[in-house]
Amino acid sequence: QVQLVESGGGSVQPGGSLRLSCAASGISFSMFHTAWYRQAPGKQRELVASITSGGSIYYPDSAKGRFTISRDNVKNTVYLQMNNLKSEDTAIYLCKARPAGGMDYWGKGTLVTVSS
Repeated sequence: QVQLVESGGGSVQPGGSLRLSCAASGISFSMFHTAWYRQAPGKQRELVASITSGGSIYYPDSAKGRFTISRDNVKNTVYLQMNNLKSEDTAIYLCKARPAGGMDYWGKGTLVTVSS
């Protein structure tokens, strides 16, 4: 049974930092493409960062220079380091994993609130 569990969310002031974690069971992240998405109230889910099984990384413009995705194959965990957070970063952050040509697995998300 595949399970993805996100953690590390919370409340932070603008300019602050958080590190999110996505721990997996039932799969090995080293063999999966993994991504972080976020969904704010009333908005579509959007990609924040992704890392392929081979280690290639992608960020959309909204995350470049502020967010860093990384993977620890020993701990089977993917991280999202978020710096210089802005109010518009407030959202539920979700982890997704997918094997090549396979189905998506999603976690339930962790809430990030950026507010003064």
